[in-house]
Amino acid sequence: MPVQPTFPGVYIEEIPSGVRTIVGVATSITAFIGRAPRGSVNVPVRIQSFADFDRVFGGLSVDSTMSYAVQQYFLNGGTDAVIVRVHNPSAAGEDDLATIAIPSGGGTLTLDAASPGAWGNNLRASVDHHTKDEDAPVPDQNLFNLIIEEIIPGTDPIAVEATETFLNLSRDASSARFVTKVLAQESAFVRVRGAIPAERPDATPSPLQASGGDDGQPITDDQISHPDLEDDKQGIFALRKADLFNLLCIPPLTREDDIGPATRDAALKFCTDRRAMFIVDPPSNWNEARDVTDQAIGLDSLSLTNRKNGAIYFPRVKMPDPLLENRLEEFVPCGVVAGIMARTDAQRGVFKAPAGQEATLTGVRELTVKLTDGEQGQLNPIGVNCLRNFPIVGNVVWGARTLDGADRLASEWKYVPVRRLALFMEESLYRGTQFAVFEPNDEPLWAQLRLNVGAFMQNLFRQGAFQGTSPREAYFVKVDKETTTQNDINLGIVNILVGFAPLKPAEFVILKIQQMAGQVQT
Repeated sequence: MPVQPTFPGVYIEEIPSGVRTIVGVATSITAFIGRAPRGSVNVPVRIQSFADFDRVFGGLSVDSTMSYAVQQYFLNGGTDAVIVRVHNPSAAGEDDLATIAIPSGGGTLTLDAASPGAWGNNLRASVDHHTKDEDAPVPDQNLFNLIIEEIIPGTDPIAVEATETFLNLSRDASSARFVTKVLAQESAFVRVRGAIPAERPDATPSPLQASGGDDGQPITDDQISHPDLEDDKQGIFALRKADLFNLLCIPPLTREDDIGPATRDAALKFCTDRRAMFIVDPPSNWNEARDVTDQAIGLDSLSLTNRKNGAIYFPRVKMPDPLLENRLEEFVPCGVVAGIMARTDAQRGVFKAPAGQEATLTGVRELTVKLTDGEQGQLNPIGVNCLRNFPIVGNVVWGARTLDGADRLASEWKYVPVRRLALFMEESLYRGTQFAVFEPNDEPLWAQLRLNVGAFMQNLFRQGAFQGTSPREAYFVKVDKETTTQNDINLGIVNILVGFAPLKPAEFVILKIQQMAGQVQT
């Protein structure tokens, strides 16, 4: 606020510059939803390598199509992922948690594995009473030590993979070391179930083994997109608890079963709401190019909605399966494609199409269908992106259209890079203009918005994100009395109009060759 002079002298006043730098958000954080051997259920967990996935979610599993998609994502250049594990109980009412029952005087202290799954059966617990006041005249009878071990099954002698040690735990709820709170906040392995017994746990002469954990049944669409999940933020809706994701992958429910139409539609709608792109996998019954155009089983039969925020890739890929003696197995391409998008964003920018000779499919040995130019000529005009194999170049992504990219739709969101650039700008400006909320709605605020949004757009222009040789040709930012009328001001509204000229990929390169006639001497 202005300085109030009270005595003769020099006063210093710091004047705000009005500069509030708008930082672009990440562009390739990929969310995966599916089954995993272990880990919290319906909780989005951000990881940054497949080693993180292995540690938190149990790594590759034959029953988890998601685990392979995550591995392929990081193999192809992905750097950030958000994982949502879903679980289908083995029976109605079952929680599938492994438990350890520790005798406690006349009662029992029951420990549950931190998450459902057969992995919990590898846990064992030991209790001793060598606490901090063991030698005191009157030792505290509430204190005990607890050791939790995760063993490697099938080893002789038994090998321990990881150990957690908790000293001076207490059964007293008023203690800072209350066992229920300490394990809930610090243990990756176990939680306390139910009430604490009247006496501390008995010392165990040998470790007590967990039992009862179960991996459950194969997941269904009901665990991913059922309408009842939305209110509880479960399944796909668990991503509401994640701050940001840009790409969404939902691998098949099992190796044989694709996700259903309701799940595809729910994913597309959710991505539209969250300014993200859904990478749609080809159904398992698309075995030839003609299947894609077949009215009964092809693209039209999928009845997709909210198409501008989705892209479909065909065919599926064949890669070595480390769990099956590295034999070639068929996988959906979503993880591979998401990794290529992340790699392209890092190397060139979100405005570059994730396709072309640079978009090589790392780790892919074969494609399930080897498409010809003529076959792609039928699929490209209907918005199906093809994976192709070319001599020397190898396997590459050879298409960059959204589901809205069919020629007959004439959509402005025809191309994946144009749509992703727009989503990036929307999310960045949404977050970067929050400072304007509740500010006085007049020219000083409008000038700040023009300055800061304009600086953000200028930075993109300098990176080569727009058409044109000058900023005037590439973009505009308008915030003034024309965009915000007096009636808008009375309603508390400030309108910011941002326009941009996107770069569209050179999808067709046409060479025109003409033979020059020799000069005739006359």
